[in-house]
Amino acid sequence: MIRRALSLYLGLFVLILVVGTFMGAPFTVRLCVEAAAYSLIALGLNIQWGYGGLFNFGVMGFLMVGGFAVTFISMPVNMDFWSSEGPFLLFRVLLAAGVGAGLVMGANRLHRLGASARWHRTAQVGAWILAYIIYRSQIDPAAAYIEAEAGYVGGLGLPVLLGWIFGGVLAAGIAYIIGKICLGLRTDYLAIATIGISEIIRALIKNMDWLTRGTLTVSPVPWPVPKPQDLQELGMETAASFIYARGAYLIVVILVVLVVLFLIQRAYGGPWGRMMRAIRDNHIAAASMGKNVKARQIEIFVFGSVLIGIGGAILTSFSQILDPGGYQPIHHTFLIWVMVIVGGAGNNFGAIFGGVFIFIVWSLSANVSQAMFVSLSGMFESWGWGAIPDVESRSLQMRVFVLGLVITLALRYTPQGLIPEVIRRHGDEETKKATPKQA
Repeated sequence: MIRRALSLYLGLFVLILVVGTFMGAPFTVRLCVEAAAYSLIALGLNIQWGYGGLFNFGVMGFLMVGGFAVTFISMPVNMDFWSSEGPFLLFRVLLAAGVGAGLVMGANRLHRLGASARWHRTAQVGAWILAYIIYRSQIDPAAAYIEAEAGYVGGLGLPVLLGWIFGGVLAAGIAYIIGKICLGLRTDYLAIATIGISEIIRALIKNMDWLTRGTLTVSPVPWPVPKPQDLQELGMETAASFIYARGAYLIVVILVVLVVLFLIQRAYGGPWGRMMRAIRDNHIAAASMGKNVKARQIEIFVFGSVLIGIGGAILTSFSQILDPGGYQPIHHTFLIWVMVIVGGAGNNFGAIFGGVFIFIVWSLSANVSQAMFVSLSGMFESWGWGAIPDVESRSLQMRVFVLGLVITLALRYTPQGLIPEVIRRHGDEETKKATPKQA
């Protein structure tokens, strides 16, 4: 298995060199940065599905949360907002939300005071309705005022790396709430629930113009390292500035991936990892052994979401723009599932390989397809058949075809992934120790 993994990674390295030869160093370094970020996201999904067997189809929502988080933390302070009545209005919104939460929590505890089931349910419904009215009575005028006077709240002007951390923390908080509600559902119901929650998150980020600017987008999002423009101001040539700036960004992302990989490998190789595998393979047997299955599933769901949130923050920082309209399920959910499936669920090195390899295939398929269509179009014209129409749109559609072809071949010939999970059994270790003595 080790030899196979080394061979695959060597082939991936050769592929990157070939891409660099034909596409140039600036494009290749950019490709590697995004591929490294996607490998981190694939690690997060691998924790949830490969370790815990949890079908999270709401990856896009956590990516958007990470993107918003780094924007909120690292963008410059908007003095138009802080010098207005906006902060006071938002404080009133928080008070209204606290009052509403108190009403709901109080209604949920009425049964402890001896209330009948009927009155308990009635109080819960009434509390939710009243909490909604109180909250909307404050948020609507506050949002209208902020949008009219300041545009949006703005950022905090803090370091970008803090924004990445906050992206993971915010994703963890949302994942905990989702886990408390949805975990324990059957696998297919969990998948449907996470899809719905992802769409809710996208709708909120897209329409909360007072906080995220919505479809107006936020840019330019700062970098944790000097940007190409900064190097150009120091006298560096344009091409070299892109190579060095993106190269520095790539080093930072690789360090993050390596630290995460080290921690995950240590955790998964110990008692915690064995417990997670036991819950994944047979949660009923694990529960009978005294394990709190739902608590452990929430734990692993939160851990995976942290990595997805950080990956989303890294991608938003690198692209320097938060555009809620640019998030699409096929690109930010399905593509990541393909990375884990092709790479190998339950194997961290497989997830990293799948993240880098699939992203490179996805990114290059449009360019390769366009070159192929242009060549065929010229050939057809010389034969009198006419040119191929809409070459660019057809090339983009070929990305989906290539992705489907890759996953079909992977499932046909390597259903466990290119670098599958290595399962060690207690009997295997005993056999290895006994073999020399028997010889």
